[in-house]
Amino acid sequence: MSGTNAASGAAPCRFAHYFVICGIDTETGLEPDELAALYQWLEADRQGRDPDTAATGENFEQSPLKRTFKSKVLAHYPENVEWNPFDQDAVNMLCMPKGLSFRTQADSREPQFHSFLITREDGSRTYGFVHTFYEEVTSPQICSAMQTLYQMHQAENPSSATPSSSSSSSSSMDSLASSLDEADSPSSSSCRSVACGGYDASRDTLYVSKALCLITPMPFMHACRRFLSQMHRAVTAASPPPLPLESYVHNVLYEVPLPPPGRSLKFHGVYEPIVCQRPGPGELPLADFPLGQTFTLLGVENLVQLFNCTLLEMQILLYSQDYQRLMTVAEGITTLLFPFQWQHVYVPILPASLLHFLDAPVPYLMGLQSKEGTDRSKLELPQEANLCFVDIDNHCIELPEDFPQFPNKPEFIQELSEVLLRYGLSPVGGAPPISDPPSTTTTPGSVSTRHPGLKGQQALRELEDDGRNGNLRGEQLAVLELLQGNATLERLQALAKRTGVRVEALRGVGGEGEGQGGRTAVEEEELRNAKLNVQLREVFASRFTTMFADYEAFVIQSAPDLESWLTNREQMHNFDKASFLSDQPEPYLPFLSHFIETQMFATFIDNKIMSQWEEKEPLLRVFDGRIDKARLYNVRAPSLRSSNYQRCTILKESAQAIEQRLMKIDHTAIHPHLLDMKIGQGKYEQGFFPKLQSDVLSVGPINNNRWSNRTATAQRRKDRHRQQTEHLTLDNDLKEKHMQDARSLGKNLRQPKLSDLSPAVIAQTNWKFVEGLLKECRIKTKRMLVEKMGREAVELGHGEANITGLEENTLIASLCDLLERIWSHGLQVKQGKSALWSHLLHYQAREEKLEQQQAESPVSNGSERRKSESSIGMPSLRASVIQDMRHIQSMGEIKTDVGRARAWIRLSLEKKLLSQHLKQLLSRQALTKKLYKRYAFLRCEEEKEQFLFHLLSLNTVDYFCFTSVFTTIMIPYRAVIIPIKKLSNAMTTSNPWVCVSGELGDSGVRQITKNVLEMTFDSAFRPHTHIDAMFKCQNLGKLTTVQLGHDNSGLLAKWLVDCVMVRNEITGHTYKFPCGRWLGKGVDDGSLERVLIGELALPNADEDCGRGCRTPDMEHSPGQTRRISITSMGGRGYKPTSAQIQEAIGEAVNSICKHFHKPEKERGSLTILLCGEVGLVGALEQFFHNGFKSARLFQKTVFVWDFVEKAVAYMESADQMGDMQETAEPLGLTCVYLCRYVSAINSSPRNIGKDGKFQLLVCLGARDRLLIQWLPLLVECPVIQRMYEESALLRDRTMVNALIAVLQTLHDFPITLEASLIKGIDL
Repeated sequence: MSGTNAASGAAPCRFAHYFVICGIDTETGLEPDELAALYQWLEADRQGRDPDTAATGENFEQSPLKRTFKSKVLAHYPENVEWNPFDQDAVNMLCMPKGLSFRTQADSREPQFHSFLITREDGSRTYGFVHTFYEEVTSPQICSAMQTLYQMHQAENPSSATPSSSSSSSSSMDSLASSLDEADSPSSSSCRSVACGGYDASRDTLYVSKALCLITPMPFMHACRRFLSQMHRAVTAASPPPLPLESYVHNVLYEVPLPPPGRSLKFHGVYEPIVCQRPGPGELPLADFPLGQTFTLLGVENLVQLFNCTLLEMQILLYSQDYQRLMTVAEGITTLLFPFQWQHVYVPILPASLLHFLDAPVPYLMGLQSKEGTDRSKLELPQEANLCFVDIDNHCIELPEDFPQFPNKPEFIQELSEVLLRYGLSPVGGAPPISDPPSTTTTPGSVSTRHPGLKGQQALRELEDDGRNGNLRGEQLAVLELLQGNATLERLQALAKRTGVRVEALRGVGGEGEGQGGRTAVEEEELRNAKLNVQLREVFASRFTTMFADYEAFVIQSAPDLESWLTNREQMHNFDKASFLSDQPEPYLPFLSHFIETQMFATFIDNKIMSQWEEKEPLLRVFDGRIDKARLYNVRAPSLRSSNYQRCTILKESAQAIEQRLMKIDHTAIHPHLLDMKIGQGKYEQGFFPKLQSDVLSVGPINNNRWSNRTATAQRRKDRHRQQTEHLTLDNDLKEKHMQDARSLGKNLRQPKLSDLSPAVIAQTNWKFVEGLLKECRIKTKRMLVEKMGREAVELGHGEANITGLEENTLIASLCDLLERIWSHGLQVKQGKSALWSHLLHYQAREEKLEQQQAESPVSNGSERRKSESSIGMPSLRASVIQDMRHIQSMGEIKTDVGRARAWIRLSLEKKLLSQHLKQLLSRQALTKKLYKRYAFLRCEEEKEQFLFHLLSLNTVDYFCFTSVFTTIMIPYRAVIIPIKKLSNAMTTSNPWVCVSGELGDSGVRQITKNVLEMTFDSAFRPHTHIDAMFKCQNLGKLTTVQLGHDNSGLLAKWLVDCVMVRNEITGHTYKFPCGRWLGKGVDDGSLERVLIGELALPNADEDCGRGCRTPDMEHSPGQTRRISITSMGGRGYKPTSAQIQEAIGEAVNSICKHFHKPEKERGSLTILLCGEVGLVGALEQFFHNGFKSARLFQKTVFVWDFVEKAVAYMESADQMGDMQETAEPLGLTCVYLCRYVSAINSSPRNIGKDGKFQLLVCLGARDRLLIQWLPLLVECPVIQRMYEESALLRDRTMVNALIAVLQTLHDFPITLEASLIKGIDL
């Protein structure tokens, strides 16, 4: 018992936790694979057949040599390790993902190596390394059973002379699963076709696969591979190994420690020593999978794109025939994420029984084994809208649409390519033969220096080492066959093994075996791989060190202790995203705005916050150390906010650290030795792995070595530290629960459970997905609302204010992704890449069919009826799913279904109809049942209702996410010109025209056919007339101004216009442009053209019904519907007091100041602030009108512009008389400017009227910072005494000085004027 305790006490520091043997159980015999039956059950359920009848009976169509049979864990040592409990089902499934595989002497039986990992629920990982070989079947019962199965197969398929291929099925996923037990290597299919008809017990020798596996806490891939390879060699060698196999297994399990951080360790296999090393505390964490191979398989450009998709947490599916390639690429890409960690489902090798996990509506990184010759186009995956598909064997990837590129991508690729070329590897994807270890890889970029005369030795060594796993090229195979027939060489080899002389040392004679410093070629290759690995990883790590050098400054530490932080984690705001983004270079923003929304970034920030109360997470510790070092050397300061690419500066040092460790071995483990074993058991028999004595392997030594003592001391020290800090930390279980709850999809979804795969467990997993999707929807909609509400949300306690256009776009893209994942969950049959658009097309087809039927019948469709007129002259738009789809379908710019679905979501969100549209879509329950399985999210009624409610909350804010993104599309606009109600005023014989301007451009002048009068009736049956015009032009964005005019022709050339309404016919946004003035010569101010300033009109109750909730009406101060010119009303109208005028000017200037203090992407229209209802021009008009003698008896009305013109005329005449020469030089220059501006406005070809000219002068003066210089000139002018009363504000020096002081504040801002305001003015 004490031995067990000793062994378990040291286990956290043991190199390996378990040694496992998997294979056929001769007692139970041949059993069909239950997992294959389960898969058939799942497929039947997916296709809507009765699953219980589908999985019964055997598949006699397939040759028994191709069928899947159940493998078992035959033995594992020790029985259990306390902190890494042995999961028998998972280990069995991953050691032999295809189950048992049978071969005959005619088939290829080369050994295979692959790795796997098991992720536990807390996110920690255990690695497995598997060596699979073929062993002769000696059990007569098994041979007899195989013979019987083959005869039954022949009886069912009399025509099949050769083993049949898997039967075709309705699902390519099904055929994929049935093929997973087929050939491992390309050569096997050709070998098997030589066999005449399969298996005959009297003639053929039957072989079955067996797997040796080491399970370790750390990924020492190379060391485990060499150990297992030597174990297999010991079994197949002509003479027995130096010691019983138990000695080597016992040694690696109990006497080989993990190398301490920053040290190297040598331990002994059966024939050769094995070296491994572990990075130091300040170095990048251990990664032993060959990154060079990953780059060679995919190419640098593809790998950087895959890395980008992984960072943005997309769904990533790796696809290859070779398990080890899947593992190498998966581990390679997650290794490069440092300092971040993949937080979602991670299954590098997906067993056939878990194919339903591809239906998971969450980000995942999974590896799927392909069958040789499988066409990618036939592989139908449940969802592809957000999928990155990586075809490893064909060196290509398929990327999702529309995602931001990694910053400085070209320079980044260039630096990586240079590193690869230094090691003789090509940066272009092109693979070596399947399963080639890096030690024998020759790539397009490398040069082979081997001597041609050594081919025989090379092939012999590769056979002995199982280096190529059986995939020898034809030429080498011929050399090998020649050697096998050479008796002298065979005797020499056997003698070398018996005497313990290493064959590698003999090869030194040929100048081939020894490398630098006495290392063998294999060791040289491992060192080279280790150096390449670390240099490639340093280039990636350096990018993050540069990008996130100042991340700590934006972390918000708001909780007083860990417990309160964990309790309120979901409500906490941990990172100041807006400030962080504002501090980054512009080219980085598209990528960073997406990345800081990911789970891996959130977890990284969580770890940073928790590090103030507990020990730092290792990756974070290394990363922070690097940032501190960079700061020490002042690397960051000069490049602050710079997008210049910074190359990695520590490539040489990182490679040297590894080389020094491998050249100077720090520790050597105890040599394998004889154990106290029973004599006669486990007798050596060539070609058969013996049954090991479990009693000597179940317990370790009793503290008989120095490293276990060291561990015990360290453990005691840790225990003391834990006791001291216990009162500071929460119970671990509680902490983990809080952490799981705090994150959007808990860690329990990181890894599917492999041990229990009953339909009930699968249903439970799907239920977790449904809950996770609903929670994600709640969090996303809340975040969108909080960000959009800005400062109001901050006052309510919801975190930071402000949302940039970039962040808004990121959040909406994230919502589109979520909706695609919801619509992909539980699909019966996938059609097209976008599940949502596919559903919409089905809905459209049904509705159009119904519409056609109703058109033929007299009964109209009630739900789609045309509503009553929503406002005078503007007919209502129908709120229809189909109509919005047609708009999207007519957009030639969008080429894919995924793009159409995203555009439709954006349009629905902008129209505040997203929840209503989706509710309408899902109301066709028969369609939903036809398209989705029972467990799908869209068929969970309660969750679906909550989901639609969360989306409904988005109606409380205004989005322009469609208008602002699709800027080049053609949009139909409807313009309605509404005259003042008297019919006589509405008539005009002139030719009217309109020009609509927006943030993205203008429509150009659009002529309107005269007297296109339409008559409508209001609720009191009073008639109203208006002019209605439709035109189509490129998207104008948010509308700002309308220029309205006519050519003054005909008898009725005068026209009194109330307002102009313009509507975007796609988004439904309606803008109102108030006028209330005459257009015509000799009336009002004589204007034939007016520039009208518009604002978005709020929808009325009728138009808005069905949208549920909307933005509450803004509180307006009581005012008129249009700005009334005081002069035009002949003095009879409203006259504000001097205090009101001052207040209006102050508010107008204040609004402009606020406008410029907002981030650029959040600013509204400056035109409205200058010329709008409560703008600066209107306020100054009131100032100038105060005390103005405008109305004269029996004379025409005088306007403020008349005063300006007279003042300018006086100045010009005074200048000619020479009076102005006595004035100061600046004042004289100001006078010249004023005269020039007034002259330019008067000589403009536009007929904008006198009030329009005054508006233009104020705008130009504000733009060019001249207003405050012009005011004193006008005040000093003698004309003022004739045209203004004594009490006028303009004649009060104090008031004028106060006005100048207020206007002075505008000089700090760069005022730019819209083209429609200054058209025809050249200044």
